Formats: sequence, C-alpha cells, structure tokens
Amino acid sequence: MRVRADAPSAARDAANYVARVARTAISSRRVFHLAVSGGSTPALMLRALASRSVGWASVHVWQVDERVAPDGDDARNAVALQRELVARAPIPKANVHLMDVTARDLAGAARRYAAVLPAFDLVHLGLGDDGHTASWPPDQPAVRIAPGLVTMTATYRGVRRMTLTADALRQARHVLWLVCGSDKRQVLRRVLDGDTTLPATHAFDERSVCFIDRAADPRS
Repeated sequence: MRVRADAPSAARDAANYVARVARTAISSRRVFHLAVSGGSTPALMLRALASRSVGWASVHVWQVDERVAPDGDDARNAVALQRELVARAPIPKANVHLMDVTARDLAGAARRYAAVLPAFDLVHLGLGDDGHTASWPPDQPAVRIAPGLVTMTATYRGVRRMTLTADALRQARHVLWLVCGSDKRQVLRRVLDGDTTLPATHAFDERSVCFIDRAADPRS
C-alpha cells in the first residue's frame, strides 16, 4: 500500500511504477504488455505515463474491460485511453489492441480478443464503490470465473461489458491498483480484510501494488 497526498500524486507515482516495470521488461524481453482499466483517476495516470521515458516502440497496450457502446462514445474506456496515452506517446498504432464491442457477435469478438492475448507484464485495476474490479459485477459471480480469458457480462449499471476473466489476470507478472477517493475507503478496507463477497478481493494477491490517496486510506 503506497499512500499519497491526493489523487494526482497517486496517479503520477503509479505512472512512475508502470514506467519502471516497462523499462525492465523491455530490457529483458524486448517487449512490454500493459492492460489498462478505465476511469477518471486512471486517465491522470495515463497522461503522466505518456511523458515518461519508455521504449514506446516496444510497448503493447490492451484493455482490461470495455463498455458496449459506439466508437467515440464517452462511455467507452478507449476514448480516455486514446486521448491521454496513445495520442501523447509514440506508441505504434499496431501496438494498441482495443476490444471490439461494436461487433454483431460479441461473444465471438471476446473469443477473438482472447486468442491474441499475451501474458501481461502489468495489469492496471481500479476498485468500484460496490467492490467490483475489471468488469466483474458483484451480482454476476460467474463472469469472473467464466471459461476462457475474455467474456461478456449481462447488463451492469445500464450496459453490457467485455472483460478479462480471472484466468487472464492470473497470468500477469504485476498487478497495479489505483484507488482514490473517500467513497472507496470502506470497500478497500473490506478487500484488505479478505471479504470474498467482493469481486475485487479475488484479484488482490501478493503481486498487487496499490497506490491510494489519503482519502481512500482505510487506516485513517
């Protein structure tokens, strides 16, 4: 747990952590595979990351989850990803791997995305105020343990979503959490206490590094 004064500070230090892992991966394996979640605080992290010194030609960016919405819709996680990172850093276009949530056959699109997934060097996760992470709805426990690496949810908070499963996250070398805001304090405490009714608890393990702001600190 790495506590910072506020959300921008936590996001900047999270970006520094990602950059360090990226440089190590590129030095040893000549490639860095990063999977990112959506949200407003992660957008701060992505913008900061774009300014870091990384071998961007060797970076591949993937999505942890995505809402089923038209291309360019502000509900899409891809919008902030493109605006805050891809448009600011010299990442080759072919290295940006977006989930196809406009396909007629969404289950087929999930299978196609799963078929090309690497073992991630780092997965970034957030924490919802209801205890979800990725797009694992608390009322849809089967999503997390669905067969395969990518699956679809039923409608959750008004939309369906495509998401990585627990099996996909299990293969990651590092897991970075970015959790900010007083509305996350109680749920983060429950995750740290091992409350298995919360989806996020099942993704929180010895690989996890968690950057939080003081408002979210469950020990305060």
